[in-house]
Amino acid sequence: MARILVVDDDPDFVLVTRVILEAEGYQVTTASDGTTALEMMRQQRPDVVLLDVMMSTTLEGVDVAREMEADSQLRDVPIVMISSIATSEYAAEFPDDESIPIAAWISKPIQPAVLLKTIRRFV
Repeated sequence: MARILVVDDDPDFVLVTRVILEAEGYQVTTASDGTTALEMMRQQRPDVVLLDVMMSTTLEGVDVAREMEADSQLRDVPIVMISSIATSEYAAEFPDDESIPIAAWISKPIQPAVLLKTIRRFV
């Protein structure tokens, strides 16, 4: 079964997402920050990464995505960026003039059907 890494600093979001994905048979691991996520990915490569934009820094998820792209072992792992940044006061900080290496985008709050449909595209 596919391994999914959920990277988000919101424990409620992580719990709900884990329940949704595990109910569908996915193996779920979690990290609450980008540094931990990268370490975990290098130890056991996930099939898909669900990555929040805003964690300890406003654009931490973007930084993780770029680091994954630069790593030959991780660059082909699909990243599904999940965030509410578009509707937050930080929207202007999100880089819209450069490429961010993500495979899909889901806005929070997520709908379970949208999450599962998106995951199925990559596993």
